[in-house]
Amino acid sequence: MAMSSGRTGSNNSDETDGTMKSRGFTLVEAVIVLTIIGVLMAVVYPVARSMTGKSQQAVCLNLLRSQGTGLQAYLQEHNDMMPELETGRKTKNENVPVLDTVLLPYTGSAEMFHCPADKEHFEKSGNSYFWNKLQSGRRSTDLYFFDVKNERIPLIFDKEAWHPGGTNYLYGDLSSSNKPRFVAETR
Repeated sequence: MAMSSGRTGSNNSDETDGTMKSRGFTLVEAVIVLTIIGVLMAVVYPVARSMTGKSQQAVCLNLLRSQGTGLQAYLQEHNDMMPELETGRKTKNENVPVLDTVLLPYTGSAEMFHCPADKEHFEKSGNSYFWNKLQSGRRSTDLYFFDVKNERIPLIFDKEAWHPGGTNYLYGDLSSSNKPRFVAETR
């Protein structure tokens, strides 16, 4: 009886004629994989962009709250009188009183005036926000804006509607929101 070498008569390997066949993707499989990747990217990209927009909006609202804290410190040092500010400036070279120049000592950082969604204005003017000039020089308890209550009067707001749902505001009660509240009440 002869010993077997461990080989059987059937050949289960990919070996034929002494060479190995390499199995790769067929063209159809590659197209299917690329199509699946494309569909996933089409779904994921808008979701990721929306999440980025909402996180930038949250950071901006926090920056407005910080500006409100700075404004509150300013008011304490200036007998509760609002600063005399221009609405904004076009370039950093303009020597006018604006948010970032007057409130900087009270906020501690120029970045407090940079909305993360602003890709243009901050670099040019040093500020992503406008000041409601109608409130300049007024007592903080005596704000006026078309028969609107203090807590509804916008003091500081985005220069543009960069965020989902529009513009962020800091109001007369120093709260911040992305919802406009300055609608006059009818009597």
